[in-house]
Amino acid sequence: MRVNFVLSEVATGLRRNLTMTVAMILTTAISLGLMGTGLLIAGMISDMKEIYYDKVQVSIFLADDVTDEQRGEIESQLASSDEVASYLYESKDEAYERFQQQFSQQPELVQNTPPDALPESFRVELVNPERYEVIAAEFPNGQNGVDQVRDEGDFLDRLFSLLNGARNATIAVAVVQALAALLLISNTIQLAAFNRRNETNIMRLVGASRWYTQLPFILEAALAGLIGALLAVGGLVLTKVLFVDKTLAGPIKAGIIPPVDWGAIAFISPIIAAAGVGLAGIAAYVTLRLYVRL
Repeated sequence: MRVNFVLSEVATGLRRNLTMTVAMILTTAISLGLMGTGLLIAGMISDMKEIYYDKVQVSIFLADDVTDEQRGEIESQLASSDEVASYLYESKDEAYERFQQQFSQQPELVQNTPPDALPESFRVELVNPERYEVIAAEFPNGQNGVDQVRDEGDFLDRLFSLLNGARNATIAVAVVQALAALLLISNTIQLAAFNRRNETNIMRLVGASRWYTQLPFILEAALAGLIGALLAVGGLVLTKVLFVDKTLAGPIKAGIIPPVDWGAIAFISPIIAAAGVGLAGIAAYVTLRLYVRL
């Protein structure tokens, strides 16, 4: 097999159908970029679950007019309850100090929040987090100095449901884009094969195998898929540098959301590259077998 000839045919094919090749590369890059984004979101959700579900607490927020006697009664109930593994009292000043630390990267939010805006509370860790209703029944909202009892686990369930929905939507759009890319690859290969039908017919007449005549077209598609994958990886890198590391620096530093590590991008980059090259090559091969006579 003459490698130089095959490579020259690949270059010729890409040059002849430049506009369709560019469209194929961009469509592939978008679909692979969305796929990579979905994988990164899935990893972040997994990390967030490990961070938050191990620290699920029930927060008992106290009313502004709570008395020392009521506060003492609440603490006594918590200390004697078999449902409570541990508890921590947090005053208004302590709540505001924690708020300042968590949102230190967003000074405008801190400045617009008065020190007395955050209520004092008891943060309770339960022996069994699923028995939140027992604590809620012991400390009814609006009675005996209790403003409200909030289960962080319920909020986390809604949060992760929303994040899972965003991940699924991203992957769904990626699948649609991938189908569009595959159809575009198929059309491009058919057009390229039609434009070079005289050359391939001559090659077959002089004894070239069908595989030898098909290989340049498959390599064209695979190369376009590889370029699209590289663009997708570059897009993920830019997103991390320009958006995640800057815009989300505050929540990441405060431990609210996990960072996107370079290791995660390095892990999914070969997956994206393999998907781009593999799907493009397979689409080209199937198209040549089914629709093109070489």
